[in-house]
This record gives sequence, C-alpha cells and structure tokens, in this order.
Amino acid sequence: MSGRSDNYHIHIEGGQSPLSLNLREIWRYRDLIVLFTRRTMALKYKQTVLGPLWLVVAPFLTSVVYAAVFKGIAGISTEGVPALLFYLCSHSLWNFFSSCLKRNSATFISNANIFGKVYFPRLAISFSTVLSALLEFLIEFGMILMILLFYALKGEAHPSLVLIPLLPFVILTTGMMGMGLGVLVSSMTTKYKDLSLLVDFGVSLWMYATPVVYPLSQLNEGGTLYRLMALNPMTAPMELFRKIMLGQGSINVLSVVISLVFTAVALIGGMLIFNKVERSFIDTI
Repeated sequence: MSGRSDNYHIHIEGGQSPLSLNLREIWRYRDLIVLFTRRTMALKYKQTVLGPLWLVVAPFLTSVVYAAVFKGIAGISTEGVPALLFYLCSHSLWNFFSSCLKRNSATFISNANIFGKVYFPRLAISFSTVLSALLEFLIEFGMILMILLFYALKGEAHPSLVLIPLLPFVILTTGMMGMGLGVLVSSMTTKYKDLSLLVDFGVSLWMYATPVVYPLSQLNEGGTLYRLMALNPMTAPMELFRKIMLGQGSINVLSVVISLVFTAVALIGGMLIFNKVERSFIDTI
C-alpha cells in the first residue's frame, strides 16, 4: 500500500429555507422527472383497447356533443367558425389546464408511499405532471391542426398567422397556472382532506364561468357580466388561443394582465407553500 492519503472535503448544510424554490436541484433531477412522466403515460393507457388513441377519440366525441348541444340546440354563436373546430380548440386548452390542476392537487395523497421512502425534490412530481399533461395536449393539438387545415382549405377557417409566436406563451401560461393552483390545493389537502373532493366540482363550475362553450363576444361588452368575466384568469388564455387558431376571439388587455399576475402569484405562492408543507406532511397525511 502506498503511504499516500487522500484528502476529503465534507460540506454539511442546514435545511433549505421554506422560501427557497431551489429550482437548481429540480433541474438536477430532470431525468427523474422524465421517468415519472413516462410512468404516468404508461400506467394511464396500460391494458386499454385504444391506448393513446383515447387522446384523440375522447376530445373529438366530446366536441361533437358540445356542437350538437350548445350550437345545434342552444343556438350559441361560434363567431362564424365551424362548431366542431371551435369546441375542439376550447376543449383542448381547458382539458390541459384542468389536468394540470387536478393531478397536481392530488400530489401528496397519490404519492405518499414514495415520499415516505426516498428523498427527491417533491416538486419533481408536479413538473412531471405538467409535462405528461402537455404531451397529451400536443397529441390532441395534432388532430386539431389536421381538422383546421381541412376547414382552412375550404375557406371556413382563418387562423391568425401573425399571432402564432404567442402560442407557446399561451400554453405555458395555462400549464403554469394549473400547476400553481394544483400544488396549492395539494398543500392544503394534507390538513383539510375534504378539499380534494371539491376540486372536480370546482373545476366544472369554473369551466362554465370561462368562455369555453361560448365566445366572450356573446356578452354585452361593458356590461357587469363581461367585466366579471374579464377578471377570470382563464378568460384571456382561452380567447387568445382561439384568436390564434381560428382568427376569432376577444383580446382584452386588462384580462391578459390579470391572467399573468394571477399565474405568477399562484405559481410562486403555491410552490413556496408546497415547500413548507412537504417537510411535515408525512405526519399528517
């Protein structure tokens, strides 16, 4: 044996501050985030007849029903856009948002066994949840593009090509808003478990308070209901998404600002509270 001795440097740190988001550590665990995303996609469509095709079939059939009920029976205007295309666009963005919110709201409850056995940044689960919802949205989005092309060639759809660079921004804002609200609800359910029962009900009500099955132009501009709708943080992303894809939509600057501010507050606030709760949730879950 040689007489050489190796020098080791051991650096011991205290726990991270609850006010620290520690995004650098989450980035170091990016491979785990990808693994969680693959697990979610595999488990969801395991032992199903159609598999991932449900991502196309389900929204298509839902949009057909929406078109029959809201356009055919209720006579709600779609601003001259083919009803099927209008509801496909609306449903896809709303489904992306609700998926991010609902799945993240169950983070602690659904993953309690994993959290109690091994350490990793708990927010990695939340980011993987958004990523899996985004992959599902992109598959659905591919179907929308094909149908949009069909109607565009017939001269019945006119997407706003100038606004296309804003599309990633709209999708990102929607996903981050859903994640922020989801992790906030998840943090609160560690103490108040009945909140998880209200999520599905609350999201359903929120959908009808958002211009999903009807355009914002249906409301009297300047009226009380229109102003209340402008305060809804999902109104701006929904209208802007349809404006980009279909060339029809009401863009209200105040509504856009409200949406951005709400998203930032929900995301940062939700992550900070999540950070604080994760330290002791295993004792209360």
